[in-house]
Amino acid sequence: MRVKRGVHAGAKHHKILRANKGYRMTKRRLIRVATQAYLHAGEYAHSGRKNRKRDFRQLWITRISEATKQNGLSYSVFMSKLKAANIDMDRKVLANLVTQDPEIFEEIVDKVKTVN
Repeated sequence: MRVKRGVHAGAKHHKILRANKGYRMTKRRLIRVATQAYLHAGEYAHSGRKNRKRDFRQLWITRISEATKQNGLSYSVFMSKLKAANIDMDRKVLANLVTQDPEIFEEIVDKVKTVN
């Protein structure tokens, strides 16, 4: 007796074609091309999640750097003095202070300037 795969293959095809809704041209219609597009999209999404973390850290460093330049310090000196002063604030929080509460960030910079 032979195995007929119509239902299972159709369900797999339907799943991929449903996931590719919104793609252009044959990537949403033909199953072979759609499968490749589906797999590539997964890889791009994975690398995109990793790149997002890199991009945000770069943005935070840029914001902190510009704010410290206005207060007379370079970024590297500010970060080393921050560690020497035992102030445990990560770059995300510092960048948030730069945008939300610049006065508090200036107080932190003034406190850090007094540290050797």
